Amino acid sequence: MELKRLGRDIVYRGKVFDLIVDRVQYPSGNTGVREIAHHPGGAVVVPLLDDGRVLLVKQLRYPFGKHIHELPAGKLGPGEEPGAAAARELEEETGYRAGSLEPLTSIYTTPGFCDEVLHLFLATALQLSPGGPRREEGEFSMTVEPMAPAQALAMVESGEIRDAKTIVGLFWLERLKKGNR
Repeated sequence: MELKRLGRDIVYRGKVFDLIVDRVQYPSGNTGVREIAHHPGGAVVVPLLDDGRVLLVKQLRYPFGKHIHELPAGKLGPGEEPGAAAARELEEETGYRAGSLEPLTSIYTTPGFCDEVLHLFLATALQLSPGGPRREEGEFSMTVEPMAPAQALAMVESGEIRDAKTIVGLFWLERLKKGNR
């Protein structure tokens, strides 16, 4: 690492992330401050129905004050493996279980200030869960919207879908459909 950490303060501990302020020294000897939103990471699922449609969820995103289309996703629990989180989130948000869950890639969401890593998975051989979705209170207005991948990609192109994890997942799906791995 080119920066030497001189000190660290955790200025906020939250349910979703912690805020950290590091005092650092550059190779030149000058000092500075780095602010980090520490996040435990998450799992994202690209759920593909047997008929070729992809399942998106439409949910309220409070910072934007509107419902947006996204792939099912959620935060990793303490000590939880990404694949387990992906399976859990798929069932909680959509009411489906995956017969097969295949890792696709991992992405840094906002590396300028946040250490969140999202792990993307392709879910196939989907079966309805006997209990249906198990959403948290803040997700009660969420809807599940199956659609053709081409329709979802058209929504990306038009700017209707702007969520980065969803765009990456849909592009991976398109790549897999073309036989590129």
